[in-house]
Amino acid sequence: MSLVDLTGTLAGILTTSAFIPQVIKTWRSGSAEDISLIMFVLFSIGVLLWLIYGIALHALPIIAANGITLVLASSVLIMKLRQGARS
Repeated sequence: MSLVDLTGTLAGILTTSAFIPQVIKTWRSGSAEDISLIMFVLFSIGVLLWLIYGIALHALPIIAANGITLVLASSVLIMKLRQGARS
């Protein structure tokens, strides 16, 4: 693995794993009240575009990191939308 690929992989692991505590906290508390809906919508769209970009480049670190991040961010977004629908 080249230094560039190693750097991309490490960056992906760190930024993706940063969402895991938020997903766990939101899931356990059952509350997404303090989460910004606009931020998560914009972020999720941005991550989707990064994923498309990674696919176009055939860049596995970009694809893997953004694919996983999109799942994590979308799960928080879905919890936020479901909570809003109940209010």
